[in-house]
Amino acid sequence: MHKLPALKQLEEELKKLEKELRIDLPKELRTAAAHGDFRENAEYHAAKERQTFLQARVAHLHTRINALASIKLDSLPRDKVAFGSKVFLEDLNTGEDIVYELVTPEEVDPRNGKISIASPIGKALLNKKAGDEAAIQLPTGKKEYEVKRLITLHDILKD
Repeated sequence: MHKLPALKQLEEELKKLEKELRIDLPKELRTAAAHGDFRENAEYHAAKERQTFLQARVAHLHTRINALASIKLDSLPRDKVAFGSKVFLEDLNTGEDIVYELVTPEEVDPRNGKISIASPIGKALLNKKAGDEAAIQLPTGKKEYEVKRLITLHDILKD
């Protein structure tokens, strides 16, 4: 069974942070504590703040990993825009060709065409097929696109 690229990325980050939290940070805390008075020990306070941050991030990663792992790839359509799809569009106002990939919040990178499925454009494109049009009201004005082609997550993971 294939794993989502975002899931692999989050699992790698989790592994790295758990190592830091369980191995590296306790060493830093012991070293800082050896300096004595905790009230004026900047190293100790910095290590404790890092520990709090790491604990929160690890908890968040566990939640996101569980959510992504529960996505049933078989339930995603094979012929419509859905999570993980790469969508080739034509801007009907300008004739410009645009490519968007619908990704998780962790992967969003608008400059590289990676947009959230929860974004206005992402929502407007969901369940569209090649040949369908999508009108999207954005703060900068109304955009109208035609879906020229799409590659679904099934196609991407097949490679």
